[in-house]
Amino acid sequence: MNRLLISALILLLQGCSAIKLGYQQLPTLSYWWLDSTVSFSGPQSTGAKQAIDNLYQWHRREELPAYAELLQRASQLSAGPVQAEHVCRIWTDVQSRLDTLMREAVVHAAPVAMALGPRQLSHMARHWESKNEEWEKEWLQGSDSERLQRRLDKALERYRSFYGELNPAQISLIKSQLAQSPWTAEWGRQDRQRRQQDLLSALQRISQTVLTPAQAEAQLWGVWQHWLQPPDASQRAVMESLAQRTCENLAQLHNTTSPEQRQQVARRLRAYDRDIRDLIKP
Repeated sequence: MNRLLISALILLLQGCSAIKLGYQQLPTLSYWWLDSTVSFSGPQSTGAKQAIDNLYQWHRREELPAYAELLQRASQLSAGPVQAEHVCRIWTDVQSRLDTLMREAVVHAAPVAMALGPRQLSHMARHWESKNEEWEKEWLQGSDSERLQRRLDKALERYRSFYGELNPAQISLIKSQLAQSPWTAEWGRQDRQRRQQDLLSALQRISQTVLTPAQAEAQLWGVWQHWLQPPDASQRAVMESLAQRTCENLAQLHNTTSPEQRQQVARRLRAYDRDIRDLIKP
């Protein structure tokens, strides 16, 4: 379920050729990722592949047109100066689409979750431990300045894929934004582990209790809701602050860009729109 969400987001951020190729390979890539996480048995593997394919077919038919409309709006918005509320409005619509995706995803994921046993859940826990070690090596090691530099390198890579080369003042602005962000590697690790535990606990309840498919769906939907709105008030406050800061930071950076940089963004978004519309065609 989480992998499908991440893949959908990546479609909005990758190069044009990658959208077509990546989306068409999404069922296979999603299954490989899930299998590496839980290590399906034979019958479980068949059910997982069918669930992924059903979700993919639904998404291509029902959701891609809405993505194309969002890209058109973003392209028009990028042509001139923007305000934080404009960016947040786009993100709110993206979030709505993700909620719709996850509503459908839990329907297909529930039978797969109900078939998991202790061996798969133990494999998942060990897999996450290994991945968490890799994450900590990347984000927690080194001095504060070294950590900030790694975050800056990642951010610049993303921004350059849209705007092209950035000038020194823009790079300095992005570095300042990161330094002032409420996100820290320590908080990131805590939030990552929280999400993992939310999902693992739900899967354990599903596997250890006699539930109907609707009850299993409710358990998975609850995980998604907790990911977005943590029960802990302090965690929730950080997430809300991060969302607002993201809108403000993107608007601030965009308003420093040159006409050429804005044209590049608009061209990229229009190309994404064309690729998605090609995928919609029967």
